[in-house]
Amino acid sequence: MICKLALEDGSVFTGSSFGATGTLAGEVVFNTSMTGYQEIVTDPSYCGQIVTMTFPLIGNYGVNREDFESSSPYLSGLVVKELPVRPSNYRADMSLSDFLAERNVIGLAGIDTRALTRRVRIHGALRGVLSTEISDEVQLVKMANESSSMAGANLVEKVAPDKTESWSQPLWQLEKAKEAVRADCRVVVIDCGVKQNILRYMVSEGCEVTVVPADTDAGKIKELSPDGVVVSNGPGDPAAVVATVNVLKELIGTVPVLGVCLGHQMLSLALGAETYKLKFGHHGANVPVINHFAGRVEITSQNHGFAVDRDSLKEVGGVETHINLNDNSLEGFVHVDKQITAVQFHPEASPGPHDSGSFFGSFVRAIREGTPLSGESLYGR
Repeated sequence: MICKLALEDGSVFTGSSFGATGTLAGEVVFNTSMTGYQEIVTDPSYCGQIVTMTFPLIGNYGVNREDFESSSPYLSGLVVKELPVRPSNYRADMSLSDFLAERNVIGLAGIDTRALTRRVRIHGALRGVLSTEISDEVQLVKMANESSSMAGANLVEKVAPDKTESWSQPLWQLEKAKEAVRADCRVVVIDCGVKQNILRYMVSEGCEVTVVPADTDAGKIKELSPDGVVVSNGPGDPAAVVATVNVLKELIGTVPVLGVCLGHQMLSLALGAETYKLKFGHHGANVPVINHFAGRVEITSQNHGFAVDRDSLKEVGGVETHINLNDNSLEGFVHVDKQITAVQFHPEASPGPHDSGSFFGSFVRAIREGTPLSGESLYGR
């Protein structure tokens, strides 16, 4: 079946469809990861986006139910160069195409993904429409221009849970679960679209984990008597998630707080700093970041379209810990007085890389021992 991708600039790419059928709009971005497509598809942070994979062969090891990062995919579509006819991996439960069909995600294969990626790099992230139903390219381009922009979009509302739950699953190692450390500290995770590996890390570090909805008020969180709070990743424009930012304004300074990705951005906003939209975002598993306090470069996994303005963060007392070596954007900070640490990248990256995997352990050790959160104590080793 033919599938078309039309962009707001008038470009149209035609290939063959896989996964679900229909018509869906989204912001077109590219991801440079060579593996991990299953984690990408199930990452809630991709809500409202059509993801183009730059690696040419995607789907070769199929899909298995152990590697999900959420219960369901939220992205609008997936674009690949070549889709294997048959996946080959002993852990696979189904093919990528069957999984996307089951979860109502449209796939497009057989186009020149290099040309599409180059267009996004030159012009920035573009709104697009994927369709297996509409052949009129003029109509599709018009639909792309009329679709919603990512700027100003509160997509956390679409992915956040509506009830409080406990989480007890630790990290796993191939066919067996890794034994969790006996829980001796309590952590509340504010779920704005959390990747489940963040929760697994916290359990494996010895935390009793309670996951609360993104709009849970500060009073209810304090009633849980947490030793620390984690603000998760999630989709959309951080400045649009007003309710959660207001909650953080009440929380910071009363309990140690850790933020990841969207959590990093919202904590910055709560402090009084500013965010801005990146031209085409950072999406991949090979992004170099310098850790100033450890004096080393770490290869990180990233997925975000917004960033924190460095000067505005310094004005409110934030201390930079990590900087992106590709574009010098902010990748991490601490605020010693407010007891905040946050990173823009994904230290829980699964399947990898794991250069920054000690991030969660450093935070848990600090809240367990009552050590102040600082660049030296968290990253200088």
